[in-house]
Amino acid sequence: MSETPRSRETEGDTSTGLPQRRIGHAFAHTPHRSDSRSPQTPRGVRQPDPGGRPGTIPPVPGRPATPLLIAAVCGLLFSLITWQVLASGPLLGPDHALSRALVRTVPDSVTERLSDLGNIPVAVPVLALAMAYAVRRGRRLAAGAAGLAMALVPALVIPFKEWTARPGPLEPWAAGYFPSGHTATAAVAYLGAALLVRPYTRRAWPTAVALVLTGATAVGLILRGWHWPLDVLASLLMCTPLLLGVEWASRRTPLSRRSPLSPLSRRSIRRSSG
Repeated sequence: MSETPRSRETEGDTSTGLPQRRIGHAFAHTPHRSDSRSPQTPRGVRQPDPGGRPGTIPPVPGRPATPLLIAAVCGLLFSLITWQVLASGPLLGPDHALSRALVRTVPDSVTERLSDLGNIPVAVPVLALAMAYAVRRGRRLAAGAAGLAMALVPALVIPFKEWTARPGPLEPWAAGYFPSGHTATAAVAYLGAALLVRPYTRRAWPTAVALVLTGATAVGLILRGWHWPLDVLASLLMCTPLLLGVEWASRRTPLSRRSPLSPLSRRSIRRSSG
């Protein structure tokens, strides 16, 4: 085949006269950009994020710091109240005044029943049933976290009672009222049970019921005169990090993939199979 004038002109059209290096097949499909940035393709190089970790597309948000912040604030407030109790600080004045204004304003028969919601024989079985249900559904991590939180309640409450030796509103000769053990038991038992059951109900009523039971226990203890308001508040602050741990474990434990079928669904399956 003879050469054409156009082919001879193309072969001789070089700026330096040196032979050009041809690009091999390994580089033939690599896209290039004029701005020297990496190509936006799956084969492109991903730029690391500011922390030095490999980047992701799309970016994955980091772990929220809200639970840790709430736990830190609760721990700080609990330490402040404990310091006021030990040092007989200025916070005890409003605490005593509020207690004197509220004690015995409701009949004792009512407040005693409310206070009994924080008894161990009443509150702990509720949590035990929720734990057994969670274990049956394969959520052992969440159930174990709830049981650990309840076990930590006396381990935290008893040393603080002995350390502070705070007298009661109606029994100034007695000691060991700070923080409130009944409030801590009710909060961990009822709210912990709600955290275990709520993922299966997909409703807010377990949390609402738990809050009502915990609040009723706290109100009954204050109105009956068995605890100062700061005793109850300190217990709630102390139990909040424990409950945040139960919530974290509950989120880490996936729900069972097996979902019970309704009677209507079972009938439709039988009809289709028949």
